[in-house]
Amino acid sequence: MNIMKFGLVIIGVLLCLLIFNGPNGEQPMADQVAFREGGKLGAAISYTGVLMFVGAAVIILFFVVSLLTNTKRTLFSIIGILIALGIYLIVLMMGTSDTNASLALRDPVGSSTINSTSAGIYTIIIGLVVSVLAIVLGPFMGRMRK
Repeated sequence: MNIMKFGLVIIGVLLCLLIFNGPNGEQPMADQVAFREGGKLGAAISYTGVLMFVGAAVIILFFVVSLLTNTKRTLFSIIGILIALGIYLIVLMMGTSDTNASLALRDPVGSSTINSTSAGIYTIIIGLVVSVLAIVLGPFMGRMRK
């Protein structure tokens, strides 16, 4: 397993080095287009896509195996993911008052992008606050039960 991990990392690092050695924004447009259509960038993108697909498959396989072997704990994990999704959707529907001008964005983006990004940030903040409260208040709640 360690050999496979190191092998995957070495391949990824080598492909990243090929990309880093490619043209930058100050070089002629013909060089940039040739690089985009060339094999170096294609290999890096294909490798990343394969790794993401394999990673998603392993995650799904892990959930199925975990669901079969440790049903109660896995169901709590799935419930937690669904609660986070619910919070995200609620915050997304509430919207945000941020705009390209109020955020002083150099490159304007669509309002849906700003709205979904804000919803994600607020979901993370809510999750962190709940986690910190659980860590801080957990010992006290255990004493109150006794």
